[in-house]
Amino acid sequence: MEEDLVQRIESNPKYRQLVAARSSYGWLLTGMMMVVYYGYILLVAFGKSLLSARIGSGVMTWGIPIGLFVIIFTVAITGIYVWRANREFDDLTAQIRSEVL
Repeated sequence: MEEDLVQRIESNPKYRQLVAARSSYGWLLTGMMMVVYYGYILLVAFGKSLLSARIGSGVMTWGIPIGLFVIIFTVAITGIYVWRANREFDDLTAQIRSEVL
C-alpha cells in the first residue's frame, strides 16, 4: 500500500515540478550565499587594508558594515526562501496531496 502511494506521488507531474523548482531555487540561493560568505572570508584573508580602512574621520572601519552586510544578507535570503516556500511550494504540495490521496 505504501509503495503504491510513493509511486503515485513520484509519477505526479506537479511533484516533479515541485522537486525541480525547489532544487534549482535552493542551489541558486546556496550559490549566492557561498559567493557572499566566501568572498568575505577571502577579503579578510587578502584585503585586510580595505577592511581596516576608516570610514571618514570616525573610528568605524569598512570591516564592520561589510560584516553586517553578510549577516543581513543571510537573514534576507532565508526570509526570501521562506516567503516563496509558503507562497508557492506549499500550494503545490497541497495540490499533490489532494490529487494523490
